[in-house]
Amino acid sequence: MPRISRFLELPPEIIYNLPKMTLIGNLQIKIENHRGLIEYTTSKVRVAVNQGEVEILGKNLIICSISREGLCLEGEIDGFKYLG
Repeated sequence: MPRISRFLELPPEIIYNLPKMTLIGNLQIKIENHRGLIEYTTSKVRVAVNQGEVEILGKNLIICSISREGLCLEGEIDGFKYLG
């Protein structure tokens, strides 16, 4: 991490403009710093992020919230992957 980010105590996702993903069990995932939805079905969600996309696979996936700051998905999450 660059010295300036340590000095200013900024998180790396801000410095490098990366998505921050928080998984709560296999029931909910929150993605911050996204660029919008690419694809949405109840079994697959693709989200645009800087330099790629994130793909979430599962069952009964629903969008519980979406804004510029982040999005939240709920359902039975089987997995996710970062496609750079």
